[in-house]
Amino acid sequence: MKTVGFIDYYLDEYHANNYPQWLKDASKGELEVRYAYGKITSPITGMTSEEWCEKHGMELVGSIEELIERSDCLNVLSPDNPEMHPELCRLPLESGKRVYVDKTFANSKREAQELFDIAERNDTPCFSASALRFAEELEPLDRARLAGLVSEGPGPLDNYAIHQIEPILALMGRAVKRVKFTGTQSLPAGVLEFADGRLSHFSHHGCDCPFAMTFDKTDASTQRIEIVSDYFHTFMEAMARFFLGEDPPVSHEDTIAVIATREALLKASVQPDEWVKL
Repeated sequence: MKTVGFIDYYLDEYHANNYPQWLKDASKGELEVRYAYGKITSPITGMTSEEWCEKHGMELVGSIEELIERSDCLNVLSPDNPEMHPELCRLPLESGKRVYVDKTFANSKREAQELFDIAERNDTPCFSASALRFAEELEPLDRARLAGLVSEGPGPLDNYAIHQIEPILALMGRAVKRVKFTGTQSLPAGVLEFADGRLSHFSHHGCDCPFAMTFDKTDASTQRIEIVSDYFHTFMEAMARFFLGEDPPVSHEDTIAVIATREALLKASVQPDEWVKL
């Protein structure tokens, strides 16, 4: 059995609360989250790192250095605070041990490149991804026949944009040329233009809105899918395979393209109806 260490800004959040059991199940017991480090007490619930570890049966460590030393694999979380990733990721990415960094990987293309540069200099296998990238509904799609698509999903733009951007780029390629914001702050929407002229539209709706896509195909037909599969399960299986020795399932170049697109989109959101180049 390999041990996994959690590094988080604060531990009492959805991913940290669920990943341990999901990862154990996905690996058929070959992986166990045993150690955890939380920088601060949860500002949402007030739960301390000590209380969280006691609740989840884990051992709290006092530093990231100690956690790296005692763990076989590393999971840097902080899913709602990507601005903390440069601080929380540096030592793990220097460690040479396998590292998964939770979404959103970085707030800028420059920051993403710098983090991956650290990993590459230290021969540290790592990846980052949105769980939506692994939705079963996307797997059988013929990417060569996609002329464009319309994507929709829940959540605020800053925290949930990656859950639409990443599947879009996984299907249509990473050559996004420019983006435009066409929505409002309460109903974000926009369009991505690719280097070959294809377009992808997206919109964010209320929290109960499902993730869905409508595809425009090269033969002039259309197809709509709604994501109803347990994408967290297939995502955890991919993470488990990586921790157990497989190559990263997402390339650094793909993640950098996702982050660059998100960065441009957030810039575009303050100047609606104007194109922002990547």
